[in-house]
Amino acid sequence: MNELRDIPQNSYGILAQNSGACALDLAVEQVRALGYGVLDGGYSAAALQGIGQEFDDTRARYLASYGEARLRAVDEHNTVRAPLTHGGRAFLELALNTRLRAALTQLIPGKFVLNQQNGIVNPPRETYNQAAWHRDLPYQHFVASRPLAINALFCLDEFTRDNGASFVLPASHKCEAFPSDDYIRASAVQVEAPAGFYLLLDCMRVPRRWFQSYRAPAARRQPHLQHSVFQAADKHPAQHAGAGAQHRGARNPGLRLPGTRLGRRLPRATAGQGRLMHTLVWRRLCASRSVDARP
Repeated sequence: MNELRDIPQNSYGILAQNSGACALDLAVEQVRALGYGVLDGGYSAAALQGIGQEFDDTRARYLASYGEARLRAVDEHNTVRAPLTHGGRAFLELALNTRLRAALTQLIPGKFVLNQQNGIVNPPRETYNQAAWHRDLPYQHFVASRPLAINALFCLDEFTRDNGASFVLPASHKCEAFPSDDYIRASAVQVEAPAGFYLLLDCMRVPRRWFQSYRAPAARRQPHLQHSVFQAADKHPAQHAGAGAQHRGARNPGLRLPGTRLGRRLPRATAGQGRLMHTLVWRRLCASRSVDARP
């Protein structure tokens, strides 16, 4: 969590300095410099309780629809893919959060795409399949001057050391190569945050880790949203026009939502539609490589 500590402020020889007027500006500056930041979503305790209930209900329907045994067989039982297409308005509101959009507007100039939304459960005393260092844009080894994509992990439950708060490598989005094991051991930071906050992450920072919560008494829940740079070449002028009026209106002209195509909302997701966002992103990553991009 962001804390303004008692650190000396005197300086000299400075020709240019960033200005920060609020906690949002601080979170944005931290993402740019360190690759991660923590942002208060502005939710009350009652609102969090409602989101938590919607999360639990959606996951229960998801497991019943696709079969828990079948999902467990492919290690997908702790993830709800594309919950916005399965659940109620709570998942839409998480994507349209005013403070989150304000931060994303600073980090990703112009339009950006919500290309992924997952409901993640970090189980207690179990090994989680994401408990490994990785970039959120895998197999990419280059440095960008601006974020290509930003992850927003919503802390539906608080992030603590005991329940598996995420590890990050500060400023690793500025390095092309994967760091050495010694560097990881010396530099990794575990980020704690209260419930109702977003953990913002540059998707090119070199791998973070989801720590197995061996000491946690209960599972930790977190909706995960990934936003990426909008590419004009991917959009036909006739596409997504009606979807904007239906979902975002004049409030949010910069964000394109998943599950919208040819100006209409997709119906409740099938197994294939639930993978739509991930498939499109994977195909884009593979477009310039000799890799089979089929799902």
